[in-house]
Amino acid sequence: MWTEENNKLTRHFKFANFVEAFAFLTKVAILAEKHNHHPEIYNVYSKVTIHLNTHEAGNIVTEKDRQLAAAIDGVV
Repeated sequence: MWTEENNKLTRHFKFANFVEAFAFLTKVAILAEKHNHHPEIYNVYSKVTIHLNTHEAGNIVTEKDRQLAAAIDGVV
């Protein structure tokens, strides 16, 4: 589940291995481009953390972030 903390929507993902994590990140990259909204992403081996906030709105969580989060949930 996504949590809202420090003006960011955050979610941690765990995959079986690096290849699965990277495949997920590729799908997220495509979604981010389609939404014209680019998340902060951290990846270490099979773990991925994504942070979303809207820079042009003053680095707060907006509907734009919630829409991308929902789209990302659709590819998990």
